[in-house]
Amino acid sequence: MLLGAYLLLGLLASIIQVLKPEATWGDSGYLYPQYNNWLIFRASFFHLIHHQALYELSLAEYADLFKYSPTFALSMGPLAWLPPAVGFFGWNLLNAGSLYWALSRLPLQQPAKARMLWFTLVELLTNLQNAQSNALIAALFIGSYVAYEHRNPTWAMLMIVANGFIKIFGIVSGALFLLYPQKGKALGWGLGWLLVLALLPLLVISPTELVNYYQQWGELLSRDHGGSYGFSVMGWLHSWFGWDAPKLGVLGVGIVLFLLPYARVQQYASPSFRLLLLASMMIWVIIFNHMAESPTFVIAVAGVAIWYFIRPRSKADLVLLVLVLVFTALSPTDLFPKFIKREFFRPYAIKAVPCILVWGKILYELMTEDFRKPQADESLSFSANR
Repeated sequence: MLLGAYLLLGLLASIIQVLKPEATWGDSGYLYPQYNNWLIFRASFFHLIHHQALYELSLAEYADLFKYSPTFALSMGPLAWLPPAVGFFGWNLLNAGSLYWALSRLPLQQPAKARMLWFTLVELLTNLQNAQSNALIAALFIGSYVAYEHRNPTWAMLMIVANGFIKIFGIVSGALFLLYPQKGKALGWGLGWLLVLALLPLLVISPTELVNYYQQWGELLSRDHGGSYGFSVMGWLHSWFGWDAPKLGVLGVGIVLFLLPYARVQQYASPSFRLLLLASMMIWVIIFNHMAESPTFVIAVAGVAIWYFIRPRSKADLVLLVLVLVFTALSPTDLFPKFIKREFFRPYAIKAVPCILVWGKILYELMTEDFRKPQADESLSFSANR
């Protein structure tokens, strides 16, 4: 039933976007379909194999810039050969299906997984409507955790490295490496997959071209750094308190706070502790990303779902969950008037605030609880065969 709901949502979101009228972008003078992001991904494959510029505007084809790796561009090949609208359907089904697969593979009892899947569904719609890759990224975060739980560092490292080649912040999932044995084997596979995926575009381009593409990608990402505050801790500090804190400084503090629980090595044996670290990671990469946009929050919301549904929660936790549902997941929808979204939600980074609060609560739990003690709630959530 839930798989059907996820795939149906992917189909319906795609149909709606295909049927919407085309729109302009800036002063380009061109009209673009409502699935413009897919056009960017699709065109990147053809630009790569035809030895054309990847990281420059091509307004005759699509609006905005391609900001992903050459390897990601190559991976678009199977869908890029399809007609644009058909490829868009396939892309959204891939995103919806992969997130369903990842959440359903968590080592939890079925009721807990079902609640996570339903809770994440609303935010998934925002990702699908924008033809974004974030549901796939969330799936790779969770999938790498699942692979590690099954003591399979080979596949875990493949998903971690692949995540980084989609969006650079995906490499944060590599922190899972610290929680499990076979670190030497995992490191070897990680370096191997990094080499393979980095060089994969050599199937269609020359080494010189590949080096140039990576240089251009790095330059593009560095230019992006000063561009905005996004729906992030930086945006929250700026809009609520008028504090234009240095982004690198805020990120540095965030990194220290993120890593603090990893010092509690004695807690690593607890499945609750490991899952909370996964939840923390998935929220952290969004709220400390100054480029975070609304569609990226499917990653954070999936993290919130993992945090809340793995064990019984307090009324205060329920309040936080409702805040995430209303002000993170539902805030971009038509449930709220446009003027509220324009004058209040967007300028004040409201979408990020509930996730910031939840992440603070997770950090508190990770730093103060003793997960080694037998917990009565674990039998309610965790599968016996974990």
